Amino acid sequence: MALRLPLACEPRRILSDEQRIAWLRLIRTPNVGPVTFRELLNHCGGAEAALAALPELARRGGKGQSVRICTRPQAQRELELAAKAGARLVALEEPGYPRLLARIEAPPPLIYVKGERAIAERPMLAIVGARDASAAGRKITRTLAAALGAEGLVIVSGLARGIDAAAHEAALASGTVAVLAGGIDIVYPPEHARLQAAIGETGLLVAESPPGFEPRGQDFPRRNRIVSGMALGVLVVEAAKRSGSRITARFALEQGREVMAVPGNPLDPRAEGTNALLKEGATLVTEAGDVISVLEPILGAVALPMTAAEPAGEDAQPVELRIPETDRERVVEALGLHPTEIDEIARATGLDIRVVRIVLVELDLAGRLERHPGGMVSRTP
Repeated sequence: MALRLPLACEPRRILSDEQRIAWLRLIRTPNVGPVTFRELLNHCGGAEAALAALPELARRGGKGQSVRICTRPQAQRELELAAKAGARLVALEEPGYPRLLARIEAPPPLIYVKGERAIAERPMLAIVGARDASAAGRKITRTLAAALGAEGLVIVSGLARGIDAAAHEAALASGTVAVLAGGIDIVYPPEHARLQAAIGETGLLVAESPPGFEPRGQDFPRRNRIVSGMALGVLVVEAAKRSGSRITARFALEQGREVMAVPGNPLDPRAEGTNALLKEGATLVTEAGDVISVLEPILGAVALPMTAAEPAGEDAQPVELRIPETDRERVVEALGLHPTEIDEIARATGLDIRVVRIVLVELDLAGRLERHPGGMVSRTP
């Protein structure tokens, strides 16, 4: 029997055109990441109000220069480029936003999608691995991807050379999702132009970056986080000890996803990462049934309501807080170069957690804060 997701919860809303532009302007403003985006919406009651509050919040955080807010024409131009590429901007909570991705810590508020958007409602498995994959590695990848696709799983990967490409190709007929590190209109690597075009027609392309954005080295971990976030689990086929696939597996563990690996020859450097994962407790996979036995019991959990990690939204009531400068200084003093939990900062300062969060937003907008996995923060070196 093909694997199915339970019926999804009804989406809470669909953004109006004005709200969509405001959300896009806010997330494209420097120093506004997914966490700060959420905090701003919750604090200000909406994206428009957050945009108006940005200059003062950044000033309070110690920013010497005015914040460069993304302008309305810039946002409209980005949407025009996306439409020209055949892509659509989807917001958190809207139909077409991958259900599991919406439940990770700090999900992207907005993503571009192109292709069959209904695929986002189906259960997904991520298959990742070495770019310089062996012939055997590509063969087992194609075999597993085709068999798991026949069971109803959508195969999601990062469109890289090697294992990623083999997984996408084998799952084209059953359903595959490619998460891009660059803009949705950018082909990378260049030799995957035909594969990317095919996925954009019968599968689904997903990108967090704006159209025209050329991927850089630091953008691939962010892509990997989305790959694992969309899936019920991650299957690694051939990976060096230090590799992007290992990073994807680490993200999967942080997100509460299942991690699986195909064992490899101990003498092959491309098997060091997968064999290490198996030693660390990953599920050993040699056939499709191994994956099905892991995922079947957890399929019912994906219909749970979304977590509080989502923005409260445009209907939220703004939080009115007057923060004395002495309280702001206490938060700054409690921050160190080592990542610290926000709750621990609140305990150390004796301040209300809402006050601490707003001060952290101010520091983030001023470029004086670094955010880390697990909701931890540190002072910018």
